[in-house]
Amino acid sequence: MFQIGLSMMRFMISALAPVLIAVLMLAPPSSAQAAPDADLWPDWQAHDPESAVVIDHGDWQVVLDRYVTVQEPGVTSFDYKAASKDGGASMVAGYVDAMTRVAVDQLNRDQQFAYWVNLYNALTVKVVLDHYPVDSIRDIDISPGLFASGPWGKKLITVEGRTLSLDDIEHRILRPIWRDARIHYVVNCASIGCPALAPEAFDADKLEAQLDQAARDFINHPRAVRVKEDGRLVLSSLYDWYRDDFGESDAEFIAHLKAFAAPDLMTYLGDITELDIAEYIYDWALNAHGR
Repeated sequence: MFQIGLSMMRFMISALAPVLIAVLMLAPPSSAQAAPDADLWPDWQAHDPESAVVIDHGDWQVVLDRYVTVQEPGVTSFDYKAASKDGGASMVAGYVDAMTRVAVDQLNRDQQFAYWVNLYNALTVKVVLDHYPVDSIRDIDISPGLFASGPWGKKLITVEGRTLSLDDIEHRILRPIWRDARIHYVVNCASIGCPALAPEAFDADKLEAQLDQAARDFINHPRAVRVKEDGRLVLSSLYDWYRDDFGESDAEFIAHLKAFAAPDLMTYLGDITELDIAEYIYDWALNAHGR
């Protein structure tokens, strides 16, 4: 009886394997980065609006100063090769470890925001360094689940007794609590197509200016918004994956772009209220220095 059952199981696996492979091959390239919903974990709403506690992100700033290079306006690279050889990886790991011991619920909202964004970005760099060399962060296939890819779903740290993944920080904490589209411009995914890893650690006293600058830097770069000769738009896949965060209607999305557009882009946007999109693009190559 056991032998028959085992044979049947093997037959079913062999029969289904080609179907599963075909499904995976037919899936669009961006499907691995389908956007999770902003799904609040209520525990993380706790904060102290009267708190004067200030978190020191100086160790993260030292890392940024040493390994981040501004390649052009709105584009940075990280020297993973150097950091993996000269102690930089230990510096990043030390900062991440220190942040996991912070009593987040005792911070005010601005301190919390700076905390989570800096931690997210440092944790992303740590993941890459832990697996370096890699050509793309998507090659770090450690997330649980049959169809999962990349490191985003892997539980990586514990904060206040809760184990967290990169997805948890972005989609269970940052997006649902702050509900600010500019979040997408400050959390970095270690890829060329992603909004740049900022060369300055996020500071609770400068958040509005830093968020606005990050939005301007990305929106006015062709990897975010580009106008083809025929007048149609080529947009970053970020605006496909998280469209509702930037505006549910075309008019709302265009208004978001206009809020940060430089003169050239503003001229194109003009008085249009509907989008004509040619395609969405995203470059998953690692944002490594010297590529």
